[in-house]
Amino acid sequence: MQRMEIQVSQLNARFAIAAGTVGDPLPEIETAYRRIEAERDRNCWIYVRPIAETLDHCRALMARADAGETFPLLGVLFGVKDNIDVADMPTTAACPAFSYMPARSARSVERLTAAGAICIGKTNLDQLATGLSGTRSPHGACATVADPRYISGGSSSGSAVAVAAGHVAFALGTDTGGSGRIPAGFNDIVGIKPTVGLVSSRGLVPNCPTLDCVSIFCNTVQDGADILDIIEGFDPEDCYSRPAPASVRPPDIGPFRFGRLGGKDLEFFGMPECGTLYEQACDRFSAQGGTAVEIDFAPFAEAGRMMFAGPWLAERRAAIAALMEIETDAVLDVTKSVLRPAEKYTAMDAFTAFHRLLRLRRQVQPIMGGIDALVVPTAPRPFLLDDMQRDPITLNNRLGHYSYFANLLDLCAVAIPSGVLPNGIPMGVTLLAPAWADRALIALARRLEVGATSPPFALTSRAPRSRGPDGCLD
Repeated sequence: MQRMEIQVSQLNARFAIAAGTVGDPLPEIETAYRRIEAERDRNCWIYVRPIAETLDHCRALMARADAGETFPLLGVLFGVKDNIDVADMPTTAACPAFSYMPARSARSVERLTAAGAICIGKTNLDQLATGLSGTRSPHGACATVADPRYISGGSSSGSAVAVAAGHVAFALGTDTGGSGRIPAGFNDIVGIKPTVGLVSSRGLVPNCPTLDCVSIFCNTVQDGADILDIIEGFDPEDCYSRPAPASVRPPDIGPFRFGRLGGKDLEFFGMPECGTLYEQACDRFSAQGGTAVEIDFAPFAEAGRMMFAGPWLAERRAAIAALMEIETDAVLDVTKSVLRPAEKYTAMDAFTAFHRLLRLRRQVQPIMGGIDALVVPTAPRPFLLDDMQRDPITLNNRLGHYSYFANLLDLCAVAIPSGVLPNGIPMGVTLLAPAWADRALIALARRLEVGATSPPFALTSRAPRSRGPDGCLD
C-alpha cells in the first residue's frame, strides 16, 4: 500500500504541473469539452456527460480537497468504453436496443472516481466488443487520429481515439483478443493489457468472460502504471478475479533479453514497410541494452487461431445470448456473421481445444522463461476504412495475427509506439510476459518507450492535431 500512495501522489503533481492548472482543473475540463464538440466527426463518443454536471462534480471534489481529503487524481478526465458500467450513464455496448442504466459503476471505475478522476462519458466500440477494426458500430466508424481514411483499430476504438485526440487524459477499454493494444498502435499511444484477473471485471458486459480484462489507454507507460496501481486488486465479488501469487518477477533495470520473430514468422500482408519498422524497433532495443533471441512463433500462432476458429467463439456467443438474442435488427449483420459459426461447436470440441491449449501453454513456458519479454508487432499493418468495410471478416482476422494469443496463453502485455509509416500511420510494438509479470514488463516498457514518436503528456490531454487541406492530420 505504501508504494501506491507514493506513486499516486507523484502522479497528482505531474498532472497539475503538466496541465498548468495547479489547484484549478476547471479550465482543463472546459478545453476538453470544446475539443469534443469540435471533433464530433471522430465518432469516438457514444455518450458525453453534460459539462455543467462535470464542472459541478469537480467543484465538489475541490471543496472536499480543501477540507483535507486526498484525491490523487483530482480533476483528471477519463473516458470509459461503453461495455463497462458507469453509474447513471447508459451502457449500450454499441447496441442501442441493449441499453440499460446501471445503478453501480464497474469496480475499476469506482476506484478511479474515488481517487478524484472524473469520467466524462462512454466511448464507441465495435458492437458487443466483437471486432478489432473500430468500424462495426451504429454510431459510425472511428478512424486513426493520423488520417481519417484509415481504421483506428478496435474494439476499444473510441477510448484510444479520445486519448490520442486530446479529449481525455486516459481511458479504459477492454481486451479479449487485442482490443486494448491494436487501437493504441494505430493511434500512437500506450495500451496496457493486464494479466487476466488482476483487475476486476465486475461491471463489464461479458464477451469471453474467461479471457476478458480491463485495459488502459494513456500517453506514457508511467501514466498507465499509475492508473493500474489504482484499479488492480482481487475482487471477491468477481468470480473471474484472481489473487496475485505471493512471489512475482521483480523489475530489473539491468541487461535484458527479448524475444523477436524470425523471417519465417513475419507476416505483414502485403505491406513490407511495416516489417521495416518492426526490425528498427528490435534494433533500437538491442542498442538500449537488450539481447535479441529469435523465438519459434508457431505455438503462439496456433493458440491465436483458436480465438476465432475454435470453440472460444462459442463462449462469446453464449455470453451474448445470455444478454440478448442476436438474430434481431438491432445487431449489425457483420456482428451476426461473426457469431453464427459458434453453433457448430460441440462440448467435445471445447474440451479437445482446451486440452490442446494447455499443451501449448506448456510449450511456450520455456520460451517465455528464457526472455524478459516477447516483442511482436502490435498489428501486422493498417487498413483503409473502405477496404475494411468491403472485407470485414478477413481483414479483421489479419489484424489479430500478433494479438489473439495473449489472453489464451495467460500473458500480460504493454503496447508502445514504435514509428510512423511513410503513409503517416503510426505503428506500435507489443511487449508480452507471463501472467503476473506486469510490473517487470511495465518497467521494461518504460525503458524502451524512449525514442518513441509520442511526447510525454503526463496524465493530461495531449494537444489537438489539426487536419490539413486533404483531410489528413498535420
